[in-house]
Amino acid sequence: MEYKNLGRTGLRISAVGLGCGNFGGIGSAPAFFGKGETEEEAFALMDTACEMGINWFDTANAYGGGRSETYIGNWLKAKGSRVRDQLVLSSKVFNPVGDGPNDWGLSRRHIMGQIDASLTRLNTDHLDMYLTHETPDPATPLEETLRAMDDLIHQGKVRYIGASNMPAWLMTKALWISDKYNLHRFGWAQNSYSLLERDDEREMFPLCADQGLGHTPFSPLAGGWLTGKYESGGSFPVGSRMTLRPEPYSKLVNEKVFRGLDALRAHAAERGTDMASLALAWVMSHPLVTAPILGPRRPEQLEPARRAMEIKLTGEEREVIAGFFV
Repeated sequence: MEYKNLGRTGLRISAVGLGCGNFGGIGSAPAFFGKGETEEEAFALMDTACEMGINWFDTANAYGGGRSETYIGNWLKAKGSRVRDQLVLSSKVFNPVGDGPNDWGLSRRHIMGQIDASLTRLNTDHLDMYLTHETPDPATPLEETLRAMDDLIHQGKVRYIGASNMPAWLMTKALWISDKYNLHRFGWAQNSYSLLERDDEREMFPLCADQGLGHTPFSPLAGGWLTGKYESGGSFPVGSRMTLRPEPYSKLVNEKVFRGLDALRAHAAERGTDMASLALAWVMSHPLVTAPILGPRRPEQLEPARRAMEIKLTGEEREVIAGFFV
């Protein structure tokens, strides 16, 4: 396993992270709480990730209604302090965790309450990485959020802070506020990035390069679209994201995307590999990507990560592959 510095911090994380968003649910959607991976299945995934050398697990307070953090905490309790000492734990705050008016968002009140709830579920005294899950929060000044996150670092509850689902203009503003008031800065961005979602190339990647930020993309396989499971004219597999939570990916249902997938499949076969491994290698080969997050449903779905690390793509090869979807 390769390990990389997270932006200009001294924290070293594995070249791929384990996404735990399906532990006990499907992301933060209340309709799916109690579904997704069982605790036993989550344990098997974490065991396999550890055996591969993955040292970074990513979750959120709202995943599975708190079940994701609870499963990880129970696994850590069973494994003992030696495993916790080597693991980089990442969680997030923003999405609703109740029905009250203060049960969501990035206010000082919500952040301070949720960090303690997350630490309790995770069975640990600190988080290595803590992110705002959605930004902006229209109800909370950005300075209030940044001061609260800075306080968590001073209290020893958090080591490094980052931002997920954040546009470049707002990240720029956040960095400016932190610099102005001598607050700890966001150290990385965690946005969607894949062959089918390349918005961050326009503004976020240049900002990362200029400010020394890390980038830990989620959905590097576009919710399974880049694995070959979806074909033109075919029905979506039972239990797939397109049957459970299709809204984020509905825009991909068109012939242009299906033609690109066919080209990617053929190119992968020429190289003696599979679509998922090649698509993941494409993301990992971007010089500004620190490490993508994979959210496997079964241990064997971590194999593309193992193969992707062996695929070295040149800049010209990346352009050829990206051209399949133009």
